[in-house]
Amino acid sequence: MASHEFQPLQGMSDIHAPEIYLWRMIEERARTLFNSYGYEELRTPSLEKLSVFKRSIGDATDVVQKEMYAFKDRGDRELALRPEGTAGTIRHLAGLGEEGLNSRVFYIAPMFRCERPQAGRKRQFHPVGVEATGVPNPLADAECIALQQNLLEAWGLTGSTIKINSRGTKEDQKLIAENLRELLEPVRSDLCEDCQRRMDENVLRVIDCKNPTCKEIAATLPEMRSFMTQESQDYLNTVIETLSEMGVAVEYDRSLVRGLDYYVNTVWEITHGALGSQNSIAGGGRYEIALGKKGVPGVGFAMGIERVITSLEACGITAEQFAPKGGTWLVSLGADALIENMKLARELRNQGVRCGMELAAKSMKAQMRKANREGVERVIIRGDEEIAKGTVIVKDMAEGSQEEINLRDVIV
Repeated sequence: MASHEFQPLQGMSDIHAPEIYLWRMIEERARTLFNSYGYEELRTPSLEKLSVFKRSIGDATDVVQKEMYAFKDRGDRELALRPEGTAGTIRHLAGLGEEGLNSRVFYIAPMFRCERPQAGRKRQFHPVGVEATGVPNPLADAECIALQQNLLEAWGLTGSTIKINSRGTKEDQKLIAENLRELLEPVRSDLCEDCQRRMDENVLRVIDCKNPTCKEIAATLPEMRSFMTQESQDYLNTVIETLSEMGVAVEYDRSLVRGLDYYVNTVWEITHGALGSQNSIAGGGRYEIALGKKGVPGVGFAMGIERVITSLEACGITAEQFAPKGGTWLVSLGADALIENMKLARELRNQGVRCGMELAAKSMKAQMRKANREGVERVIIRGDEEIAKGTVIVKDMAEGSQEEINLRDVIV
């Protein structure tokens, strides 16, 4: 076991070969798909003003109260490592004025939450996310969910479930909160400690509490949409019907709330059985974030790469399947061949050929062993005799055959 001094901080991981090959596949296919939907990549700072998250996520959320890495710097400024991607993205887009209010962007970046590490949940985690700003539109919400489903398919992930609900408008949420408090007050003492606090600060979160007693109580409550306007109910119905027309299956889940205050109307979550009790791999929804003089409306989602990988592996998709294949290994017999092969390697690499060689004089046996470990398709062998004739010996590693050919036939 490695010495403690060489380990990263608890809840944070070094990402290296071979697992990095699976990460690359996920990122590359995401970028390709996002491009086809007209999304541009955005990279915001990992460190933001604390107010960016307090004003957008909400003071009473678990993220702000329990999970953020927040501190004061030497200038006595209140800062935080970003715990999620939407707030910083909207901070940037709002600063662009009208242009930013009708944008499509995506991000692939590390986020940070100071919570107890568990399966699929790290203190440094890496979401893939999109944000599409614009006036509320159920068709935009449906398209965003369809995009997320397309992304799962592009990665080869099967067996996931999309659950959907509505939080209604801000006005609906006030009425929902009033009614829920009134209904829950007689059983307040039966709720868990967190939900007793949520009763006053963020009562909607009582509905999706995982505590068994709280779940039983929540199941007796009327559905949130029973307190919404007909317009809000129609909005959700249009999202679901549009997805059905597009061939995207979703399940209505009355208990789905999502934990951030900026959500309005459509919210959804994607789950996968490979993750056990903490089975969410992704979430998203429509939101309105107040930054500056007016709110910025939009819709988006985020899905953690770590949890996606766990689910992919359950589907039989592993990092080794995406490891670099083939390539060429140069074997140098003598000092002159070593220099000549360095020149040859440079030319092959300039052509995009994956090419390796030893940079110190070693026996042919040692160099061939290294070629085998690298899993190359062919080995090119050169010594003084081959240099004098302008030839190389090419060995096919799969067949074991070899032939001598002109050097110019190697450099296409």
